[in-house]
Amino acid sequence: MYRVLALLSKHPDLTAEEFADHYENRHVPLVLSLPLQPEHYLRHYVQPGDSGAAPDFDVVTQLEFEDRAAYLAWARMAYAPGSGIEEDEKRFLDRASTRSFTVRTES
Repeated sequence: MYRVLALLSKHPDLTAEEFADHYENRHVPLVLSLPLQPEHYLRHYVQPGDSGAAPDFDVVTQLEFEDRAAYLAWARMAYAPGSGIEEDEKRFLDRASTRSFTVRTES
């Protein structure tokens, strides 16, 4: 399993509720309409905690693929001109603060 985590921040003009609504009701369906899809596509929304310390991102997105080749094929398609993904991300994400990385999971 090839797993990618992305730390995403909302566009500064959006509330947390508007951000989550756009992500779930516009962006997720757009991603899932592509011919290639992740095997798993999870969004982990940061919730306010008792400590008062807030991270500098609003959601941890988890994408899982069979292998690195499957991920690269998906990424080429998702970010190809005309896919709509990049344009939509500009509507609800602060793309300059996006960080993503691959992880190895142990249990």
